[in-house]
Amino acid sequence: MRNKPFNSIEETGRRQLEERLANLIGRRRDEVLRGIGKGTTVCRLPDSTDCTLQSGSMLLEGVHFDLSYSPLHHLGFKLLTSIAGDLYASGGEPFAATIGIAVPNKLSSEMVEQIWQGFDAAAREYSVEISGSELTASHQILVLSSNLTGKVAEADLIVPDHARPGELICVTGDLGAAMAGLRILVREKKLWEESGEDGFSPDLKDFEYVIQRQLAPVARKDLNEAMSSTDLRPGAAIHIKRGLIHEIDLICRGSGTGFELYSPAIPISLETRKVADEMKEDVDRYALYGGEDFEILFTLPENDEEKLRAVFDDFSVIGKVLPESEGMVIQTGEGESIRLDG
Repeated sequence: MRNKPFNSIEETGRRQLEERLANLIGRRRDEVLRGIGKGTTVCRLPDSTDCTLQSGSMLLEGVHFDLSYSPLHHLGFKLLTSIAGDLYASGGEPFAATIGIAVPNKLSSEMVEQIWQGFDAAAREYSVEISGSELTASHQILVLSSNLTGKVAEADLIVPDHARPGELICVTGDLGAAMAGLRILVREKKLWEESGEDGFSPDLKDFEYVIQRQLAPVARKDLNEAMSSTDLRPGAAIHIKRGLIHEIDLICRGSGTGFELYSPAIPISLETRKVADEMKEDVDRYALYGGEDFEILFTLPENDEEKLRAVFDDFSVIGKVLPESEGMVIQTGEGESIRLDG
């Protein structure tokens, strides 16, 4: 009997694997406008001008969080935040959540309740009802999962693959802070382990901003709220979860375009820069590849920039959408052009 091939995910490549899985979708339905491989699932209801939105995620202990420095009540909040941002980036609003927790014996009932309080706090923040839940056992690690359902008028739906050449590339807030917070937490954990002390209380007051961005980020619903008072709509938008370059790449490959990114224009906080300096690391890598910033990346017709700033000013223009033939380019502050598409 021939041995079946075994290729690791690293060998296959995450994107290639996701593309293969995207073809295994069961039976196609007319109600599903955008499905697996397209980010948030969008469904059109019969005889309705509204669409339903669905998105979900999962957190695994030891992969996505470390209980030695992640407060339990932050875990539920962060998970719902990561999903709510997907729906806000689609132009919609969430209204119902389902939750699943697999709990190992090392957690008490009181600890599970702390996690649930985090879910509750996030649900209140995003005006969501927790409409279903499942609690089960786990042999070793804590696992959290959740799905959010939301809605959007079909005319207001924003998708990540409708960018057009000439549009501005914009981002809310600042980038790289979540990675900076993680670097501080990992460093302090190492110092604690090396100290051999039972109790360790590091002084983290100089790093409160970046640690908050790592442990308890808040979804950017304010961009939608500002735009709802105008006739402005992004050309394309996506939630920044895996890093700026990854998300720009998804927008442009899906839209059949290229991009030019202005590295000096990327918004990076002073606190994030301070961490990178202490670690002797490149702060641009935090912003470009760090992930978990949970900001909104969007494109906007050039003529709409000032109109948007009149109602919402917490965004930066960091580049421009190019024709596909011009490729994907980063312009550095030293006048160097870095091509990302070979």
